[in-house]
Amino acid sequence: MPTPATTDKARALLRRLGAHTAPHPGGTLLTHLERVRIQLALWGARQELQLAGLCHAFYGTDGFPTALLPLDRRSELAAVIGPEAETIVHFYASCDRGATYPHLLEPFFRDRFTGRSHTPDPALCRDFAELTAANELDLARRDFAFRERWGPELLALLTRFRPLLSAAAWRDTFAVLHAS
Repeated sequence: MPTPATTDKARALLRRLGAHTAPHPGGTLLTHLERVRIQLALWGARQELQLAGLCHAFYGTDGFPTALLPLDRRSELAAVIGPEAETIVHFYASCDRGATYPHLLEPFFRDRFTGRSHTPDPALCRDFAELTAANELDLARRDFAFRERWGPELLALLTRFRPLLSAAAWRDTFAVLHAS
């Protein structure tokens, strides 16, 4: 579990950068980020992944382009949440979803910031899959229209990711998306 001081510092940085006022499905960006962190904690994720869940949108994502920090300020986030958690945040943000999602198990990853393709570390792929599940399931739980439109596609994606997901993440994926 993240130390309260580290989590509080991350929340303070998020607030300073406006995450508490940025609109996001289901409320504000900050409330979404907090729910993702909590979901990861409920699944038994280690501290670094929980912190990455809380901060996963710092550099924007392929699906949410609003960035709280530019990439040339990565060291600021790393100073707050630690280098391992920041690496997960950067990896998540850099994903070119269209190129990567079909091939993550190979493993194959295309960085949307650089256009470079590479073979990522398997542990980073597992973190990415778990964070993806927590993020997408939060949206699906909060927004019926989102679940109706994207539920079958998300279930197919997370079914492909199943070898990378914890048992708890897979149970929740099936429970939330199977009926979509």
